[in-house]
Amino acid sequence: MKINEHDYYSQLANWSFDEINYTSENFTNWVYEDEIKKHAKKDSKILDLGTAAGEKVLKQFPECAEILGTDFSEEMIKAANKNLKEQGRKNISFRVMNNLEMDTPDSYFDIVTARHTVIDPKQIYKTLKSGGYLIIRGVDQLDCWSLKKMFNRGQAFYDKKPISLLDYEAVLNAGFKDVELIPLHVIEYYKTKDDLYALLLKVPILDNLSELEQNEEYERIPIEKDIFEQYVAENTNEKGIKLIRRYYGIIARK
Repeated sequence: MKINEHDYYSQLANWSFDEINYTSENFTNWVYEDEIKKHAKKDSKILDLGTAAGEKVLKQFPECAEILGTDFSEEMIKAANKNLKEQGRKNISFRVMNNLEMDTPDSYFDIVTARHTVIDPKQIYKTLKSGGYLIIRGVDQLDCWSLKKMFNRGQAFYDKKPISLLDYEAVLNAGFKDVELIPLHVIEYYKTKDDLYALLLKVPILDNLSELEQNEEYERIPIEKDIFEQYVAENTNEKGIKLIRRYYGIIARK
């Protein structure tokens, strides 16, 4: 089935993984949410790009003067506003915005956050106050690499340059100072093969998305059962079904 990225996330309409049973082991002492809390003050204004249904913002972002969460999917923002109504936090709002066509005011936010989403650092630089921080958590090219190798496809599988390096260079070129790139190593263990399969249905890990080319439309490829079963058989231990994740963090100051 061919689908564009906007329609894919609109149909998904949430970015919660609560229904998937897994545990994580982190091997890097850098936590995205902790970095946000470290730099936020009571009078801070925070912009969260690619907020999805607002799960992270509502559950893990600090109390401060203002938090705006944006997403290019109307369905995600509808879900975020529903979640906000249930939570009742008064300092948070959500609205539709394309990360690559930002219309937020210049020199307004103290912190801009972006988690697993495409960004334009030049536009972020404009909307940040002087001395403000950009905090990114992304999925790198070698994420789930043994799984991608087995299927011979996946996100950034054929890209020549790691996603982390592309983002790092773009942030530097936008004029940011004190730019740090941190590799994040995580191992996840899925309780059952149904849990792992649910992840692969929800997240396009095995779809041929390129970070070097903007995919206006791409094909969701069915997951071959025999290859999936082989991966499960070769990667199951007493902790569950092992999946090696490769993320990255970037923190930079204007």
